[in-house]
Amino acid sequence: MGVVKAIFGGTFDPVHFGHIKVAERAKSELDLDEVIFMPAGDPWMKKGFYVSPASDRLEMVELAISDYEGFSVSTLEIDREGASYTVDTIREIASTMNEDDQLYFLMGWDTLLKFGFWKEPEEILKLCKLIAFPRLGCEVPTKEVLDKILPDLYEKTILLDEQFIDISATAIRDSIKNGDSIREFVPDKVAEYIEMRGLYNF
Repeated sequence: MGVVKAIFGGTFDPVHFGHIKVAERAKSELDLDEVIFMPAGDPWMKKGFYVSPASDRLEMVELAISDYEGFSVSTLEIDREGASYTVDTIREIASTMNEDDQLYFLMGWDTLLKFGFWKEPEEILKLCKLIAFPRLGCEVPTKEVLDKILPDLYEKTILLDEQFIDISATAIRDSIKNGDSIREFVPDKVAEYIEMRGLYNF
C-alpha cells in the first residue's frame, strides 16, 4: 500500500472541535498518512445562505490544525472559480497520486444519505472510497438504504460507529450573536480570530 489520504471537505464556518475529533478518529482507525481539510470556495449546497469569506474560513482551519501532525489544508476549492463540486476536487487530487495510493473522502451519515444528489456520484466512487461518521439524530445507514441510493455505495463506504462530539456551526454562530462563550466548541486560536475579526456578530 502506498500513501493513504482523506479529503475532509466542508464550509468550516467556523471549524470546531467536532471536525478535529472526526479527523483524528479517521486518521487513527484507517492509518491515514494525511487528512486534507478542504474549505469550500463557493459551496453550491449553501446557495441562498450567507457564508463567511473564504479567506476567513481558510485562516480558521489553518489555526485549528496547526498543532496536529498529519493534518493539512488545501486551497484547491477556494482558488477554483465558480461553484465547488467534490468530483472536480477528487479528480484533481487523484491525478497526483500513484496506483497503489488510496484516497478517501470524509462526510457525515446525514450527508451520505444525500450522496445521490451530488454531481457525478458514480465517478466519485470510481476515484475514492467514502468514510462516513455519526451525526446526532441520524440512524446508521444500512446496506439496503445505501444501495438504493447508488449501487455499491455500501461496499465503497466505511462507516465509523463511535458517537463523536456533535457540535453545530450554526449553534456556535448563534452563541456568538448572543454574546456567549464558544471556548468549549472551538480551539482558542479560532475563538481569538473570530473575536479579532468580529465574525458572526450580525
